[in-house]
Amino acid sequence: MIDSKFKWQIKQNTDPQQVQALSEALKIDPLIASILLQRGVSTEEAAQDFLTPSSKDFHDPYLMHDMKKGIARIQHAVENEEQITVYGDYDADGITSTTIMYEVLNDLGANVDYYIPNRFSDGYGPNVDAFKKIINNGTTLIITVDNGVAGNEAIDVANSLHCDVLVTDHHSLPEVLPNAYAIIHPRVKNQEGQAYPFGDLSGAGVALKVAQALMEDLPIDLIDVAAIGTVADIVSLKDENRAIVKFGLNAIRNTQRPGLLALIKAADIDLSKFDEQDIGFGIAPRLNSLGRIDDANIGVELLSTFDDQKATELAEFADHQNDSRKSLVDEFYQQAVQMVESSGDAENRSTLVVVGDDWHQGVLGIVASKLVEKYGRPTIVLTSQHGNDQVKGSGRSVESFDLFSAIDPIRDQTIGFGGHHSAIGLTINKDKISVLKDQLEKAAGNQELDLSQKPTLDIAAKISADQIDNQFIKNLNVLAPFGQDNPKPVFEIEYDQLIDVKTMGKTGDHLRFSLVKNKSRLTAVAFGRGAAAGQLSNGSASIKVSGEINENTWNNHTTIQLMVSDLKQIALPIVDERTQKLHKQMFSQLGTYVFFHENVFTQLKGYINDDSSALMYDQLASNKIVGTKLFIVDCPDVVDDLGTVLRHSHPETTVLYLYKKRLISRIGMPDRSSYAKLFRFVKNNPNLNIGTQLQQLAKQLNLTSRTVVFMIQVFLELDFITIHDKIINLNPHYLSKDLKSAPSYHLRQEQVKTEKALLVSNTKELVSFVKGYLDN
Repeated sequence: MIDSKFKWQIKQNTDPQQVQALSEALKIDPLIASILLQRGVSTEEAAQDFLTPSSKDFHDPYLMHDMKKGIARIQHAVENEEQITVYGDYDADGITSTTIMYEVLNDLGANVDYYIPNRFSDGYGPNVDAFKKIINNGTTLIITVDNGVAGNEAIDVANSLHCDVLVTDHHSLPEVLPNAYAIIHPRVKNQEGQAYPFGDLSGAGVALKVAQALMEDLPIDLIDVAAIGTVADIVSLKDENRAIVKFGLNAIRNTQRPGLLALIKAADIDLSKFDEQDIGFGIAPRLNSLGRIDDANIGVELLSTFDDQKATELAEFADHQNDSRKSLVDEFYQQAVQMVESSGDAENRSTLVVVGDDWHQGVLGIVASKLVEKYGRPTIVLTSQHGNDQVKGSGRSVESFDLFSAIDPIRDQTIGFGGHHSAIGLTINKDKISVLKDQLEKAAGNQELDLSQKPTLDIAAKISADQIDNQFIKNLNVLAPFGQDNPKPVFEIEYDQLIDVKTMGKTGDHLRFSLVKNKSRLTAVAFGRGAAAGQLSNGSASIKVSGEINENTWNNHTTIQLMVSDLKQIALPIVDERTQKLHKQMFSQLGTYVFFHENVFTQLKGYINDDSSALMYDQLASNKIVGTKLFIVDCPDVVDDLGTVLRHSHPETTVLYLYKKRLISRIGMPDRSSYAKLFRFVKNNPNLNIGTQLQQLAKQLNLTSRTVVFMIQVFLELDFITIHDKIINLNPHYLSKDLKSAPSYHLRQEQVKTEKALLVSNTKELVSFVKGYLDN
């Protein structure tokens, strides 16, 4: 049985008239109008703004807290030729933020340099030693980008050394803001108690607003870099961010930046069709890999250089670092899976803690994410620190578990700890690993973590596979760019047949198949679902498929494909129509009728019409199944015979007649004392005539006549007795044997077992039992 990873939630619009009105007003496909309404875009004006971002979507930068004060300080520094250092961050948003701030200050003629902290030696955010080094080199103004709002200690040190710090950031606000010269942040309220109109800018977005204020106009030459940071940081793609990315993507398609062009070439991206997915899966990982593996300063140099040769060299280096990152992730992930499997934690614990030996710290968060995806539970991945007793790493969580608050109660037992609901960073002593594990399990109980609850998959609509063509893609793309708060729509695909099932990848980890509807074929790719290949039968329509519609270009040929989000096997209907009487009307439906007893088959096969099929159960493997219904006519003697039938047939509906006139289980199995009585009677009464004395014998033994006949058959098979012309005598040469070795005795045991499972059980028990065979 293919179990879905998600709980499917198909969105419904309760007002078809509203869908039609919006569709007609904007001249868009009704499906697109429906999706807009699902996403809260409910008026014609709002929809028009959403679909066609314009320059008016860029808010006045001076509405942001401390913008006026910060701009004045920058202008003063430029005019007085002060040394300015842009202090960035080592991820893609930090690299692009630094690039934007560095370039705009360069354009203004500033004496400017940049510093990207090292993930491993400096850590995230303002670092006291790094600030001291920067200031000692002559800097009198530090401008942080994509960090700083929580850098109280380092900023206080800078103040004491007579260096002003201008913070530009977008991260969550601490309880106490730092004593910076200015804090430019979209969520900090101004003196009138108002925050910037849009609080979800990325670090690159905030840097762009500073550049806009400095240049007194929107810096179009920087919007390409801002779009990369915005997509990479997975911030909301609404409002101003949507405009940044929309305009930025167009700028990238026409970019003259040598570094960006070289990076696009290294990532094997078609520039003419560049979109937000190319940032998310091509550009951002390569920029992020620089800081994960080593030094992220190269990223700023790559994006800002005008030297073609240098750009090519740096892009190739970024590509190499990305390959190294992927290799490390794969290596550590495989080791981590082995640790989890061998420990049994996946079965016995609600949370996972994996500790590696000398693993590269820069990729532990990715490894943790992959483990969360595989095991569906909060996971922390740590590694030993060479030469000390500490372990350091990252954690990732599921939607229903607050990982930060889970660990916060033991903060005093950590060396370093920070993060939020879904992701944390952690350093502890090795002797605290057991404390951490116990605390996580305790928190799982306190938070009532229910691992049986699947995350929700929002499905925009059900669409037929034959509706998906180039025009459908064109209609869908008016909703782009896609991302946080505006995800690419997921559709459930309706189809007639699922065919061409194949695995992909070196180890068959991935799955490829086609969905057919009215002779139209849609190729589908399911990453990480290769194990399901054996459960997908060609021609079946019993699997529900959902996913995103994409275009795939290979060797200059573009095709439409479905990127599968989830698979779900339809619960096959099992109909309980058990009976002790059969009549002609029960064989009128189209389908395949299966029998287990030759005498029943011979009597009833004439009732089955020519369009249906009647088979003995052992003929099923070599015969074609007719129709989508399978009728189990009579009850098998051995329950596994039914299992064989179900495994061979894969019906969409199984109807259970399970006809049997008399239940052997009602009679039961004779006990050993009954056999002993019969043995003594035969021994003491030679020449017993079973034809004339059966009723007398049954009465004497206090058993039914059918039971006595059965017991006599068992004795005969064991050579305990002889029978000639219905005259029974004890075999003078009999040998002691186990009753269970008699074929009739064994068959009776199987029949009782089968009747208990198939005939004596209630409907719920029967369906559950049969479903177990269908699922295998």
